[in-house]
Amino acid sequence: MAPYSSASGQTPLDAVDRILLSELSRNGRISNTELAAIAGIAESTCLKRVRALQANGVIVGFHAEISPEALGLHLEALITIRLHAHARGDLRRFQTYLEQLPATQRVYFLAGDRDFLVHVAVPDAGALRELVSDTISLKPEVASTSTSLIFAQAAGPRGL
Repeated sequence: MAPYSSASGQTPLDAVDRILLSELSRNGRISNTELAAIAGIAESTCLKRVRALQANGVIVGFHAEISPEALGLHLEALITIRLHAHARGDLRRFQTYLEQLPATQRVYFLAGDRDFLVHVAVPDAGALRELVSDTISLKPEVASTSTSLIFAQAAGPRGL
């Protein structure tokens, strides 16, 4: 694993690493044979490099992305949340609360005038209203919320 560690502890990425990462970000189920061919390296080298990228925390995981609509969750939204100043001492507890809500897809802790951005998926507008008005907004820590509906989303360039 020496090619992936430096004196500073950083992980320098070469052109082959970037090809591997780019392909894996597009298709995490690509076979090692296909990946090696795209990168122009031997299969054994490819496998070692991918394992080294995982061991060094560059690749942090593989997952299946499930369509919320397939689960009956036809409405997605982004909810920004601002907490009261007195509640900022326990941000991790509030983040854990948000992460454990059944509708939560992702939680982002923000800098700026809002504290959290929460991506949610729910069956319909009534469920979204209930989530925002009757669940999140009723927490004493919450100063305000703002909700935006997601009409469509597209994967952007990975920037590798």
